[in-house]
Amino acid sequence: MRKIAKAEEPEKLVKRMNLNVPVDLHNSFKSITAAEGQNMTDVLLQFIHEYVDDHSLPKQQSKPKGRRR
Repeated sequence: MRKIAKAEEPEKLVKRMNLNVPVDLHNSFKSITAAEGQNMTDVLLQFIHEYVDDHSLPKQQSKPKGRRR
């Protein structure tokens, strides 16, 4: 009798982005990130996270729902 394998943890959902970049800029970015021991995706994701954090509107506190008096 075969044992049933445990379900693997689902992968994080991701969305692919395509970006047109001038060749010279791409080559410079690639060589700089490589020289720093990083990869381009991680550096871009870090930038995107910081940009979103800096430009997000403050979350408004939700008002308790109930009857109006």
